[in-house]
Amino acid sequence: MDNNVGTQTKVPRDFESLRSTIIERKNAMPKRLAQVAAFALGNPDEIAFGTTASIAAAAEVQPSTLVRLAHHLGYEGFSDLQSIFRERLRDRTLSYEERLVTLERSAVENEEASILSGFLSAASQSVNKLAVTIETDTFAKAVDVLAAAETIYLIAKRRSYPLTAHMTYAFSKLNIRHQIVASPNGIDGEITRFATEKDAAIAASFSPYAADSLAQAQDLASRNVPVIAITDSAFSPLTACATHWFEVAESDFAGFRSLSASMALIMAFPVAIAERRRKGTTKADKTKME
Repeated sequence: MDNNVGTQTKVPRDFESLRSTIIERKNAMPKRLAQVAAFALGNPDEIAFGTTASIAAAAEVQPSTLVRLAHHLGYEGFSDLQSIFRERLRDRTLSYEERLVTLERSAVENEEASILSGFLSAASQSVNKLAVTIETDTFAKAVDVLAAAETIYLIAKRRSYPLTAHMTYAFSKLNIRHQIVASPNGIDGEITRFATEKDAAIAASFSPYAADSLAQAQDLASRNVPVIAITDSAFSPLTACATHWFEVAESDFAGFRSLSASMALIMAFPVAIAERRRKGTTKADKTKME
């Protein structure tokens, strides 16, 4: 029974723990449960706001499937599971002013030192987590794809934008042809239309995912342009259109989320691509020689 499966381990009581649990179990889930779990992680606001009927309709499952998923994960019912998404929404929709007020209420003796320590700790946790979880073989394959590209298109919006801004600087210094998709006059779609199968793209987006970034990545993939994705979940919409993808779970401090691990990852790409091109060999070539 699904209920027994869920009670064998501790029931997640926060969104990050729930997300990790779903990702760990996704391959063993029945098809319909995996379908609604993917919808839940990709559309957390819909889960938080919706009714059982509206969520089931959007996820294209029966309402009973939502209850089955909740029991499978160890919750008493769907409303119990839904409360995790609502709590996440409360945490994430705090305004920056409210976050600062939260910090003020902590009433530590040395507030400035505490804030600095908090952000340094979040950055360290993010980088350490990525170091443990990243698959170096996938990184090498992604470098193969990017090193072979005539032009590398860089796609990111909102919080993810600094990643492509830094890559633009690094690629320019290393003489790697690229095109950042961030036009001030709203012609991003037209820019990506120049991409061909000989090119490649790096797309970065984290929940809540930027609609423009998803649309551009999906369009490129539909035209057989390889897409390397950087995102925060195996259920992210970006993974479905990616040639290779990387999951980066950033830690936060007082609701302010780090970009430290993501930045470390994208700093490695330009240097690795330049080195691969300098040597003129791909990982596949090395395997053949061996």
